[in-house]
Amino acid sequence: MRFGAFLPPFHKLGQDPTANFQHDLELITRADELGFDEAWVGEHHSGGWSTIASPELFLAAAAERTRRIMLGTGVVSLPYHHPLTAADRMVQLDHQTRGRIMFGMGAGVHPSDAYMMGISAGDQRRMMAESLDAIHQLLTSTEPVTRKTDWFELREARLQLRPYTKPCFEMMAAGVGTERSMRLAGKYGINPLTFAGLAGREAPPLGKLWEAAEDEAAKNGTTVDRGKWRVAICTHVAETREEAYRQVREGAASWFRGYVKGTLGAVGDLPEGREVEHMVETRTAIIGSPQDAIEAIEHLVEQSGGLGSLLLTVQNWANRRQTMESFELFASEVAPRFTGSVQSLRDSQAWEASHRDDFSAQVREAAKAAANARV
Repeated sequence: MRFGAFLPPFHKLGQDPTANFQHDLELITRADELGFDEAWVGEHHSGGWSTIASPELFLAAAAERTRRIMLGTGVVSLPYHHPLTAADRMVQLDHQTRGRIMFGMGAGVHPSDAYMMGISAGDQRRMMAESLDAIHQLLTSTEPVTRKTDWFELREARLQLRPYTKPCFEMMAAGVGTERSMRLAGKYGINPLTFAGLAGREAPPLGKLWEAAEDEAAKNGTTVDRGKWRVAICTHVAETREEAYRQVREGAASWFRGYVKGTLGAVGDLPEGREVEHMVETRTAIIGSPQDAIEAIEHLVEQSGGLGSLLLTVQNWANRRQTMESFELFASEVAPRFTGSVQSLRDSQAWEASHRDDFSAQVREAAKAAANARV
């Protein structure tokens, strides 16, 4: 399994937004140093809690500060962009990063963003599907694309610059635990990105979602690869469960009351004072000790039937130092249980321990022989 960081990102109202850009870049840089495989950044234009309007701009800066981590848009909201310019920006970023880019696409999560652009919330998913169809053709074919919808037109359009990654960088259809995005992924044979943790709701049935992707792929003569399925969930670990809960309790409650309910007006609720416990119990967040995290991930793997990458969603419920320490602890004590990086060391230790009496006897005999030789 691979692991990554998913940064919407959210920051509590009242914090300096200029400094927060640097804090998010520092977190991605540290994730790169720790060996995380991927980092994803979202797009928002209103609401006050998230100020990254262009994930492409942000990831270009992150690419200059990192060495190997893959960088993804999580997501570009397709209804807000012309398909040709959206594809062109990603191709440019693919070249600038020398192939370290991934293109995550969605319909847009904030209805206020769509409203300001004159887009009806009821049209967003249709518009995403229309844009994805055009973008997929532009990126995977050299044939000119001509088509007209009620919101964009392409006239013999083609990309003047082809992707650096051959034949193309990864494309992802993102969704909040519904079949729609999974079926879009299946239709085009691209990869799904699923947001598994929706506070105030039950965890999505991941196994059923994957069946939808495979069903749609079969209908369209494409294939989907479970090993490239990304699942994102809010995650925070500390040395003990009690310490992890303590570190995020105030921030999680503030985020849920101030953003999820107070800003978005989302349905569902969390019991006041038990927000953290409720999210853990409903499996919409992973919060606790390293062993708690291991058991939660094992459940996710079992319930989903297997996935390729787990993305640790960063909601900044804890302070900066605690968030960094959570990533460090996860990298050292949780991830190795799933990447297989320490199994050979365990095997080596077990083998030597099983022969320790023989090896000790050989050492004693060698020491005795050496002593006799000196005499």
